[in-house]
Amino acid sequence: MSKAAELANLIGNINAGSGGVNRNVLINGATNVCQRSTSVTGIGASASYFTADRWKFQVANTAGRFTATQDSSVPTGKGFANSIKFACTTADTSIASTEQFIFQQKLEGQNLQGFAKGTSEAKPFALSFYVKGNASATYVVALYDEDNGRYVGKTFSVTTDWTRVEITFPADTTGALDDDNASSLELWIWLHCGSTYKGGTLPLTWASYSNSNAAEGGDSFFDSTDRTFFITGLQLEVGQNPTEFEHEPVERTLAKCQRYYQRWQANTNYDSACTGSMYADTTWLGDFRLAPEMRAEPTFGADGTFKVNASGGDMNASSIVLNRATPQIMQIQCTTTDANRIGQAAFLRAGADSDAFLEFSAEL
Repeated sequence: MSKAAELANLIGNINAGSGGVNRNVLINGATNVCQRSTSVTGIGASASYFTADRWKFQVANTAGRFTATQDSSVPTGKGFANSIKFACTTADTSIASTEQFIFQQKLEGQNLQGFAKGTSEAKPFALSFYVKGNASATYVVALYDEDNGRYVGKTFSVTTDWTRVEITFPADTTGALDDDNASSLELWIWLHCGSTYKGGTLPLTWASYSNSNAAEGGDSFFDSTDRTFFITGLQLEVGQNPTEFEHEPVERTLAKCQRYYQRWQANTNYDSACTGSMYADTTWLGDFRLAPEMRAEPTFGADGTFKVNASGGDMNASSIVLNRATPQIMQIQCTTTDANRIGQAAFLRAGADSDAFLEFSAEL
């Protein structure tokens, strides 16, 4: 796209109601933040967030398996350093009716009010991203209005070279999106599905959601163990014209991701996590302050070997659980060996385990 065409598209979108700056409502579209892991194998048994933050793998009922990796293959000259690569490791050509594999992001309604969906002044949705694969294939991309059960989709093509997909979904004057911190709109990229989600007609304009219409016209990512799929530069914005990807500083992207997921990760053995005190002979309580504030009260998880250190030295820590939580602070409780140190200041740290971590999730 020439600079003149790009400027014309941007001005057109601003005139249509786009903010111009901070126009991408998707988070981590450049796939450069991966707090959980940069590579996960054997995905396919359950749905979860595995690699790039904010991007969920919605997989169900399939025998297919794949590896997801943050990859350095990117479109040339577009300012990207990372993509997400999917590589099929177990094919699934005997497809049961309810199988699905969707690459998706869920969006808070309060971040989508600029689309004015459900009003007479509703705005179009301009979507763009870069893709490539090991061979030519066709997949389906769609928007699902979770608040009102409405849906719109379109097929797109993948080749062996990086190509830019540009799609404009029409404005929808039916069904306003809730102005709150819950999931209101979801971006779905269908990479595999069974007959439950095919057999009808893919709605190219907004319509009530129907399973049989959801992914009609799409191929299966699990058709061969040679299959790969790369994606980066995902952007969804107000307007009729997709514009060039809006790059932002990585610290801004990280802060956006941390609204939904935060992880304390040990870098070396015995790294300190947070401070607290001995509440009882075998009970330690400590506060982990969340920054930035999270979307909602998060859930908590811990993995690895931990110690509690007081003036008398280390005590083994076990049964690390959440005692109470707010979006700003998590109070953690764990059981220690009995050392008669009630009231002593003490801190939680990793043991001889550089892989130990604490995680806090407020994902949609």
